[in-house]
Amino acid sequence: MSTPIENGSATADPAPRTLGTGGPEVSRLCLGTSSWSRARFGAGPVEALETVLDAGGVPSAGPAITFIDTSNEYGGGASESYLGDAIRRRGALPAGMVLQTKLDRDPDTGSFSGERMRASLAESLGKLGLERVPMLYLHDPELIGWDEAFAADGPVRALVEMQERGLVDAIGISGGPAPMLTRYVETGLFSAVITHNRYTLVDRSAEQLVDEAVWRGVSVINAAVYGGGALARWPEAARSYAYRPAPAAMANAIADMGLACQRAGVSLAAAALQFSTRDPRITSTIVGGNSIAQVQEAIAADAVEIPAGLWAELEALAPDPAVWQDPPGSSWP
Repeated sequence: MSTPIENGSATADPAPRTLGTGGPEVSRLCLGTSSWSRARFGAGPVEALETVLDAGGVPSAGPAITFIDTSNEYGGGASESYLGDAIRRRGALPAGMVLQTKLDRDPDTGSFSGERMRASLAESLGKLGLERVPMLYLHDPELIGWDEAFAADGPVRALVEMQERGLVDAIGISGGPAPMLTRYVETGLFSAVITHNRYTLVDRSAEQLVDEAVWRGVSVINAAVYGGGALARWPEAARSYAYRPAPAAMANAIADMGLACQRAGVSLAAAALQFSTRDPRITSTIVGGNSIAQVQEAIAADAVEIPAGLWAELEALAPDPAVWQDPPGSSWP
């Protein structure tokens, strides 16, 4: 299957993007909330959130953002609290806005027990002030083994029961290692998968995962397309990727891609974002939203026209797969 780099530039959606089979339509950009903490925003509100809820970002600069991603653990629980406060001020979640969240381990004990999962959902709905969410994910199951995850009183069974009881519309899986996520997708239990740092200009670890998910009708949500900022800060040298020291081959590829984008008159950040948003296999791409300016920049970057020739050049500059998060041949556990 061709990648977006091979397909030339295109910014228009070929068809509506739905979250799970028969689920709600979502925007190609999703507002990420993982860094919303009390240390950053105090009592709130978060202006980026207010802007998105009221206008979907800046529609005049591109399609509105109508999709928000959060988690019970983000910001020590503050992310969902900010969202809940904003929803209560409006009396309800604005029409057409889709919000998804995740089940998280106990912050003190690390427990992923079924009891903890049920408590996590109750905590999330309480903070959000909602009766249900359209998509609920199991978050970071790489922290436990497969057998523990699928135990009778484990997190997967609890999540499936939440869907069977009608507490949530659909369920998904969210985590790091691509081989692990592929294995979860292959169970046929999940309607969506979130991958991060593994489908970017310089790391294609999730290529097989994406193909497997699409073949099974599972929505793919792609996060961390800048690799923790490495692809957004050029011309600053990339010292890290995915919050770890960047291998020399990775750092060199990012520098060379930055120069190629400069010659073409576009930003490396725009190319890094559109690598994901232009791929018809990706349902939505999560972008951080810590300020109104950041939301505006993401919408504008997604609307930039990128020459087809640049995609071919960027593909030729991609680093050796040996430096990916999950190099070819990787397995899990």
